[in-house]
Amino acid sequence: MQFRFRTISAILVALVVSASVVATARAENWPSRFITVVVSFPAGGPTDVLARAVAGELADKLGQQVVVENRSGAGGNVGAAYVAKSAADGHTLLFATTSVVNNRFMYRNVPFDADRDFVPIILISKTPIVLVASPATGLKSLDALIARAKAEPGRINLGSPGHGTVAHIAAESLQRLAGFKLTHVPYRGSSPMIADLLGNQIDVVTDLLPTQIPQLKAGKYAGIAITSVQRSAALPDLPTVVESGFPAFEASSWNALLAPAGTPVDVIGKLNAAVNAYVASDKGKQDLAKFDMQVGGGSPDDLRTFMAAEVAKWGPIIKAANIVMEQ
Repeated sequence: MQFRFRTISAILVALVVSASVVATARAENWPSRFITVVVSFPAGGPTDVLARAVAGELADKLGQQVVVENRSGAGGNVGAAYVAKSAADGHTLLFATTSVVNNRFMYRNVPFDADRDFVPIILISKTPIVLVASPATGLKSLDALIARAKAEPGRINLGSPGHGTVAHIAAESLQRLAGFKLTHVPYRGSSPMIADLLGNQIDVVTDLLPTQIPQLKAGKYAGIAITSVQRSAALPDLPTVVESGFPAFEASSWNALLAPAGTPVDVIGKLNAAVNAYVASDKGKQDLAKFDMQVGGGSPDDLRTFMAAEVAKWGPIIKAANIVMEQ
């Protein structure tokens, strides 16, 4: 009996050692072929453009081709689910956005568990959200908007680029914090919303800042506030929500790199070092500045802590606003 126990123990130890050796060998040989970076949204937007810039930098540093693949659908769930089910060998990565943590609160059946199925690599960027008003409203400050909304409840319409987008959720958070209510009008993207804003068909909108910079710089309509802690380098005269009297408020869309759970630690470390070098470089800063994105960086643990804080921040807001999405 004792001999059998020792035999089984020896076999188990051998299996563990063997698995460790195989994992180490895989990490040392990585990357052994091209790497795929999955973007969960269509090509052409700021997230896609940034992903391609990061992919080019990784290809240069790692000596392997890095391909960006767009797998859009279900608010980012399609692409994320694909990566979650991919081999954990460092050859398939997710260029994640805010949706990877928020969708659990909005979709009834999310085909992945963001906490269990992914390992964090690095936070790449943060993008502020901007609140703007149509010319017809005459609104030019957050104080004025809040005062009018409280005096005329339900009269002011709020556009967003889509139901359940981070711009919509941030607007719900601000209304809850400041104690006022606007009537939400979701659009299918920013373009039709901007057309209605220019035509005075919508009162105010929330949108990702990069999309609104050209119109705001041209003076087509008024910027009210942005949701980052610091002012925008592109629009330095535009105040933040913090400066407008709400010091606890900060909201952003963000981009991060994730890998399937179980990806070797050495591979995660190499990817983290490569992207950290990129965002700290002049080229990286210039690429991010094109979209007025704030530079990320940091360790995998920093990203893990950040994502957990995003879950704690936005979960109650999404539930309170009853934001529910169809698959």
